[in-house]
Amino acid sequence: MSGLPPTEGRQAESAGLDLLETQELVDLLVRDQAQAAAAVRTQTSTLARAVEGVVTRLRAGGRLHYVGSGTSGRLAVLDASEMPPTFGTPPDLVCAHIAGGDSALRTAIEGAEDDARAGEAAMSGHVAAGDAVVGISASGGARYVVAALEHARAIGALTVAITSSDASALVAAAELAIVLPTGAEALSGSTRLKAGTAQKITLNTLSTAIMVRLGKVHDNLMIDVVATNEKLRGRAERLVRDLTGAGDARVRAALDAAEGSVKVAVVMIARGMDAAQARTLLQSESLRSLL
Repeated sequence: MSGLPPTEGRQAESAGLDLLETQELVDLLVRDQAQAAAAVRTQTSTLARAVEGVVTRLRAGGRLHYVGSGTSGRLAVLDASEMPPTFGTPPDLVCAHIAGGDSALRTAIEGAEDDARAGEAAMSGHVAAGDAVVGISASGGARYVVAALEHARAIGALTVAITSSDASALVAAAELAIVLPTGAEALSGSTRLKAGTAQKITLNTLSTAIMVRLGKVHDNLMIDVVATNEKLRGRAERLVRDLTGAGDARVRAALDAAEGSVKVAVVMIARGMDAAQARTLLQSESLRSLL
């Protein structure tokens, strides 16, 4: 049917899906999902531009906002919630706004994605001109997301669209558009499948690259990981030990004094200083320059 976004089309390859034997069914679904990564690879240049744009805003004191509904909103919340424990960021540096509010994380709230006024209200008072806003909608037509981006762009925020539909209102609303050509789903219209997988890959790439550029990573190590449980405490100890060569007792003592901060503990050991001195030094120097 004309006028429908690509995500609403019917896929010839999956015709007769309900008639397939279980092994054939699983093989088809996995094969279709594999196309998500290929779709993201077509957008790496635009993704890189988005990373640089967001980094510029965050370095100047701005924040990053995600806006989505349904699956897209849940993926946005997931990515935002991973930033503090993975990179030690303040909880409000990366914010997620989902149509229908927190209740929509577990329960589908019908009509929430169509509420343009709610999308605008989600941005009003929360988004500033120095921020970046990423709107996510597979069809590109969720009015909650479109209105949020339109409001954010009008006040001067950087706006980025992540969608699978190039001729969509979301693309028109955004300064930068990452259009993922995922096409029709194996289960027609179910964008939690291939389109959702492509969104997850895109968000993983976007947020990780941003944090690398912000100095939250040394080599390929999570040096700003927050040791909030036993597993992460063990990881923090391994990181400090690997980067300094210090023994277990010294590593544990430094981490305790550094209140769990890997970077601070590493500088304490490498430079023979206390936690306060190490924190002060890290405000003006990168970890790489101090090792």
